[in-house]
Amino acid sequence: MNGFEWKWSRMREHPLESIGVVLFLLGRYLFAAIFAYGFWHKLVKGWLWTDLMEGFFRLRLSELDPGTWQALYLEHFAIPLAMPIAWIVTVGELLVAVCLILGLAVRANAAFALFLFVNFTAGAYFNWSMPPLMLYAVLMMLLPSGHWLGLDRQLHLKHPDSPWFK
Repeated sequence: MNGFEWKWSRMREHPLESIGVVLFLLGRYLFAAIFAYGFWHKLVKGWLWTDLMEGFFRLRLSELDPGTWQALYLEHFAIPLAMPIAWIVTVGELLVAVCLILGLAVRANAAFALFLFVNFTAGAYFNWSMPPLMLYAVLMMLLPSGHWLGLDRQLHLKHPDSPWFK
C-alpha cells in the first residue's frame, strides 16, 4: 500500500486497495475532526486561562478509591500540573488535528494522539470511544497515510532521512 497513487488506471487495477485507502483516509479526517472539536471546546470554555481542568481532576479524584493508580496519577501528577496539562492537551489537540488534515508528520502526530489517550485513561477519563481511537492511532503510526494524501510524501522525498515524514 505504500506505493498507492491517485491514478484511475491504478485504482481500477487494485479496487480493494483503493477502497481501503479511501476509507482509511476518511477515518483519518474523522479522527482529526474529533481532535479539532476537542481543541475548540476547550478554547471556548476557557481551559487555557481558568482552573477548569483542575476542577475536573479534583471531581474525578473524589469519585475514585484512594490508592488506585488513577487516584495517585491525579493526586501527584495531574492536579499539581493542571494548568500546563490544560495547555499541552488543548494545543496538542490543535496540532494533531491540523497535521492530520494536512497529512504532515502523520505517524508522529498519531503517536502524540495515542500519548494523550493513554494519559486520559490514566486520569480515569475512559469511555467507549477510547479503544477504537487508540487502535486507529496505532494504525496511523503503522500505515503511510500521509504519503497517500498529504505533505508527508513530498517532504519525505526532500528529507529522506527524517523520521518525521516516513
